[in-house]
Amino acid sequence: MKPSRAGGIDIILRPSGVWIRTCVPKGHLWMVIVFNPVAGRRRAHLLWRVLDVLVANGVRLELAETCRAGHAEALTLEAVKRGEPMVVAAGGDGTIAEVANGLIGTSARLGVIPLGTANVLAHELGLPFSPKAVAAALAFGRTTTLWPGVASSAEGNRLFVQMLGVGFDAHVVKRVSFPMKRLFGKGAYVLRSMTELTRYSYPPIRVRLDEVETQAASVIVSKGRLYGGRFRLAADAAPGEPGFSVVLFDRGGPWSAMMYGAALPLNLLGHAPGVRRIRANRVDFMGNEPVPAQTDGDPAGCAVLSVTNAASPIHVVTG
Repeated sequence: MKPSRAGGIDIILRPSGVWIRTCVPKGHLWMVIVFNPVAGRRRAHLLWRVLDVLVANGVRLELAETCRAGHAEALTLEAVKRGEPMVVAAGGDGTIAEVANGLIGTSARLGVIPLGTANVLAHELGLPFSPKAVAAALAFGRTTTLWPGVASSAEGNRLFVQMLGVGFDAHVVKRVSFPMKRLFGKGAYVLRSMTELTRYSYPPIRVRLDEVETQAASVIVSKGRLYGGRFRLAADAAPGEPGFSVVLFDRGGPWSAMMYGAALPLNLLGHAPGVRRIRANRVDFMGNEPVPAQTDGDPAGCAVLSVTNAASPIHVVTG
């Protein structure tokens, strides 16, 4: 293993595919950064600029690169087991959710370097985006509380930090490829939505919200106010508290999907015709045919059974 240099940081590439970068001079603050190269490939230069600022201020870093789905959680669990006080997710909302899953029930803090396509959680919590501001926030370490949700299915549990979608939006997420996201960014979802309008069948989705049963064409279970970036959807959401803002889209079909899509960039989606919002602590999906789901912008299978609060909150570094 031959060390190399990048941005003033020593780099050692290990056979496992995990990169460890150690910094000198040795500082008093130690930070583990979990980097998703797939989510952050278009913005990797921002990561290096953040690391340069941290190193220049004497922060010791360990940078671990993920190799597969679920790897960020495993790396986080390793860091927590070693007693690391902070794990930083460098990637998109899906990477943040994996790291958060590894932090549940611990005192370790979650840091964020937003490198994803939409970075919804970063916008939700007002996190900085410029390299110097991100580095300063991580070094300062002031936190806010975030209480994630957990989606349960026959395949297991999946934690989410911002939202879960069941229906047309999840169908679109499933059809957007990584090359398409790298090429078009958020525009990839718009393009794919237009091609999938007449391909999706819009089956009814039966849900029970606490003790209230209802039905909709699509469902978004949200922890935050924002959706798809900076667009407002659920004004009553409370990220730091248990419970969810459940957004129900009563109207199905291509024309309704087009109307909802047009309302989103105008920040009118939460008030569009046929859209309801209901607060709930538990959501159960009852006797539905397999319907696609997505959590934090990543595909999450086709058979979500329930959504509940995570066992405990986590503390997100905001600056």
